[in-house]
Amino acid sequence: MGGTHLRPVENKESKLPFEAALTKLEAIVESMESGEVPLAELLAKFEEGNKLLKHCESRLKDAELKIEQLKKERGAVVFTKFETEREG
Repeated sequence: MGGTHLRPVENKESKLPFEAALTKLEAIVESMESGEVPLAELLAKFEEGNKLLKHCESRLKDAELKIEQLKKERGAVVFTKFETEREG
């Protein structure tokens, strides 16, 4: 018996695309604001929303780091290109 199908919730969320996580988060917020959710379910939704929020934040941080890295790389490329063009 292999327990490979039993993955922690963290894994499921880490594979979730940013847009999907954001959409789920918005749906949770909307259902909470509607006031039609039972208290027990509200707590579960809040916890799920909190996980999704953390997931979105970490995805955004990753994207920011990638953008910064690309800016540095492109900045270096543009700068060296500019230098060689001026000399020539």
